[in-house]
Amino acid sequence: MPTKDLPPSTAARAHDLTDAEFAELDDLLLETPEPLEPLDAVMLDGYLCGVIVQPVLLEPATWLAHVFDFDGRPLPDDVKPEWLQRTSALIMRRHAALNRAIVEDGWFDPLVLEFDDEHPREPVPEGEVDPLAGLSPISQSLMPWVAGFQHAAVCFPDLAEMPDDAVMSALARLYRHLPTETAEEREVVETLDREHPLATLDDAMEELVVTVADLQDLTNEQRYKVETVKRESPKVGRNDPCPCGSGKKFKQCHGAG
Repeated sequence: MPTKDLPPSTAARAHDLTDAEFAELDDLLLETPEPLEPLDAVMLDGYLCGVIVQPVLLEPATWLAHVFDFDGRPLPDDVKPEWLQRTSALIMRRHAALNRAIVEDGWFDPLVLEFDDEHPREPVPEGEVDPLAGLSPISQSLMPWVAGFQHAAVCFPDLAEMPDDAVMSALARLYRHLPTETAEEREVVETLDREHPLATLDDAMEELVVTVADLQDLTNEQRYKVETVKRESPKVGRNDPCPCGSGKKFKQCHGAG
C-alpha cells in the first residue's frame, strides 16, 4: 500500500502512522474475529475522512463499530484486549492525524493503492465478480478508498441528507470512482469525465483531497453550531418575587449566592 510522504512538519505535529504501522494495522484488522467483516487499511482511510466531514460530531464509540464490522456488529466479549488496544490506538492516531491535517492544512495524504508493474492487481478468483470491472485504471486505484468514504456516508446519513447542492456536487466528484448502478449515475460520471477529466492518478488524488477539504468547510459551521437555549418563561429579576412561591425576593431565595 504505497503512500505519499507527509511533509515533516505535518507528520511530526500529527504523530501520523508510519508505512510500517499502516501495514501492521492492515494485518491487525485481518485478525478481527469471525464472523465480523472489518475494513482494510485503505477503506478505513476513506471511512475516517467520511466520519470527519460529517455535519455532526461523532463519538469514537459510535463509528469504531463500523470499522471492525461492516454492519456494525459488536466485538465478542472474549476479544483479546492487547489486540483491541493496539488496533484501536493506531486507528485513533490516524483519525487524529487526518482531522488535524484537513482542518489546519486543508490537505492530507490519502492511503490509496497504486497498481503498476511492480505492484500489480491481485487476480480475481475464478467465479467471483471483479468489483473493479469497468472502471478506468485511475478509478481502480481510488475505488477502495472512496468505497470506505461512502461506507461512512451510508452509516451516518447526515452528510448525504444535507440540503446543499455544493455538498451533492462534492460527493459526486468522489463517487465518480465507484461502479455505476443506474443510468443516472452513469450520466453523472460521463459529465464529470467530459467537463473535468483526470489525466493522471496524481490529478485524481489531488481532486479527491481538495473535495474532502471542501466538504470539511461546507459542514464546519453546522458541526460546531451551538444551539441557543430558549427559556420557556421570562428571566426572573433579582428583586422580583421568587417563582417558587416562598414570598421572598428571588435574590434572597433560589437566587441567593
